[in-house]
Amino acid sequence: MPETAVAYVFRTAEGGWRIAGSRVSLDSIVHAYWGGQSLEAMAEDFPTLSLEQVYGAIAFYLRHRGEVDEYMAAQEERWEQLRRQSEAAHGPLLSRIRGSRQKSSTKEGPA
Repeated sequence: MPETAVAYVFRTAEGGWRIAGSRVSLDSIVHAYWGGQSLEAMAEDFPTLSLEQVYGAIAFYLRHRGEVDEYMAAQEERWEQLRRQSEAAHGPLLSRIRGSRQKSSTKEGPA
């Protein structure tokens, strides 16, 4: 009896990619893949995914690499734009928070 193909990745209504049967984004798996993480380690890092789902997601990525890479580049640009907007809107507050964190870390010193 022939097996039917399994869809490991789907496109959300908002245009993102998710691993089928989970809330894990394809972005997360692709970033781990780009970072050289083994597929077995990815399955450990994302306990809601089976090893088969991880392999299926990477196979999907490799088959649709051009489309997914374009999507990932667009996502990176969106995040950078949001970061710039946040910096512009909340720069003084962010500077105070960062300064406070630096003071705290220098007071603690090495352990």
